[in-house]
Amino acid sequence: MVTFCLPTKTVTKKGAVMGRIVQIKKNGKFKKAEGAAIKTLQEYGALNIDAKVEAIQQMIPLALMHALETIENDVRRLAGERYGRAGLPGHDRWGSQMGSICIHDQRIPIRYPRVRDTIKKKEVPIPSYGQLHQPADAIDDRVLKRILFGISCKNYRECAELIPQAFSLSASTVSRKYIRATIEKLQELQERSLEGYDFVALVMDGKAFGDDELIIALGVTMGGEKIPLGFVQSGAENAGVTKDLLNDLISRGLKYDKGLLCIIDGSKGFRKGIQDAFGAYGVVQRCQWHKRENVVDYLRTDLQPAFRDKLRRAYAKEGHGDAKVALQAIKKELKLINESAVSSLEEGFEETLTLHRLGVHKELRKSLSTTNVIESVNSLIGQRTDKVDRWRNSSQKQRWVATALLDIEQRLNRISGYRYLTALRDSLLREVHRTSGQGNGKETSVA
Repeated sequence: MVTFCLPTKTVTKKGAVMGRIVQIKKNGKFKKAEGAAIKTLQEYGALNIDAKVEAIQQMIPLALMHALETIENDVRRLAGERYGRAGLPGHDRWGSQMGSICIHDQRIPIRYPRVRDTIKKKEVPIPSYGQLHQPADAIDDRVLKRILFGISCKNYRECAELIPQAFSLSASTVSRKYIRATIEKLQELQERSLEGYDFVALVMDGKAFGDDELIIALGVTMGGEKIPLGFVQSGAENAGVTKDLLNDLISRGLKYDKGLLCIIDGSKGFRKGIQDAFGAYGVVQRCQWHKRENVVDYLRTDLQPAFRDKLRRAYAKEGHGDAKVALQAIKKELKLINESAVSSLEEGFEETLTLHRLGVHKELRKSLSTTNVIESVNSLIGQRTDKVDRWRNSSQKQRWVATALLDIEQRLNRISGYRYLTALRDSLLREVHRTSGQGNGKETSVA
């Protein structure tokens, strides 16, 4: 819903004019706008020191004034007013010294008062200064998002909300903060448990980073949510690497004993890796878009549009038999034109019709008959990583991808047709029983 806030005038019975703010909804209706919640000075004063410090670190430039006042209040409590004797026994003011506090993601130099216990002959720490001196927990995350969305480390100082005296905004300092934050993101993605998820589908695809390729796995839950599962760095989409990636997901709790629809492009490495890791429980759906484009690539340019459309309409058929008949007709036409195109169509032929065979093609064709669901994720990763001019090492690639995936995850919508995933689960169970021999009373264990 799009809203606009506009000032209006209301004339009272006595003729006084009062201003008010109204919200105009997308349908043209008016609604009185809600006022912003603002704390009073008394309410602010009632906050505990942790809440005060968190609030202070978000305000620029008033934060400096409030920070110094908060520190001074601690000093008064410990040592009393200047030249007074109302503090704790033996606690005296002891001059001042230079220090620094963190406001937002900037470190600001300040001079703050000292307190000394003359009885124990040692410095007394000032609680609020100690807390303000430490970076806020969210600082590295803010730096991470700014770098991820396009601010280079060397330009960070010019783009940040600067206080002239602020330091710790150099390219090297910001780079260290970003590295620290992305290391945490990589660890979070690689180690998070998959036990609590009920996945019904898995989509895999590779994305190039320099001379390497990162194979990314995306899971689809029974509720239709898209969850990045993990990735592995490889020179190519080979079976061994794919198997290692899937075995790692299994070790982290990925369940597949009820069947898992695995959507892939034409990679034979992916197909073999799925077979090795999941056995009969991995039911493969070959991407219909990739298959169509692979076939027409063998044809002359003038023939490509017509056969592309024929293949599209054949795959759009609702029934498995109807789609198969339409594709067989196309195959007969292609035999007169290009045998190589026929071979391409025959390769993995039945696996392009898996959703048809499972009886859910009409309901889930838009979301699960192609690898579009992960292609869009790869596109979003590119928006966050394509600005990197040079990948220096493997760690940099993996940190950036993990950070991008976790950021993207929060923005992903459920797949189209998610209400029919229960029907897909039922069909997968029947398919697994049929192909594994369970329907004949044979035992099959989950590896």
